[in-house]
Amino acid sequence: MLSGFKQFILRGNVVDMAVGIVIGGAFGTIVTALVKDLINPIIALLVGKPDFTGISFTIGTTVFPIGDFITAVVSFVLLAGAVYFFVVTPVNALVARMHKDPAPADPTTKKCPECLSEIPIDARRCAHCSQPVMGKAA
Repeated sequence: MLSGFKQFILRGNVVDMAVGIVIGGAFGTIVTALVKDLINPIIALLVGKPDFTGISFTIGTTVFPIGDFITAVVSFVLLAGAVYFFVVTPVNALVARMHKDPAPADPTTKKCPECLSEIPIDARRCAHCSQPVMGKAA
């Protein structure tokens, strides 16, 4: 019974998931600090602090204070946009710049000069029109 549990725990994807959760938590702390210390002051400087807490409506004797919800939604949209444009976009650009495309593979076919069919690169005669073909490329 314990050997099965040991196999499950030591399986690659479980360990990878655990590492991802730990790194995700640490990265969450970094993003929280970035938003709190840099992005929130920039947003407050540009558009002011959105505050709709005074908005409410009443049905019968029940008061629905929807202002807090509206403030939370506006804050979320502004922060999500700021994180996207200040974190996600630059990181994606950096990853794309670092990603190297593999070298193109050597061609395995060439075109017959007579009928323009694709033929193997080492062929000396076209299989479609039986025209003699010279050299490696046509």
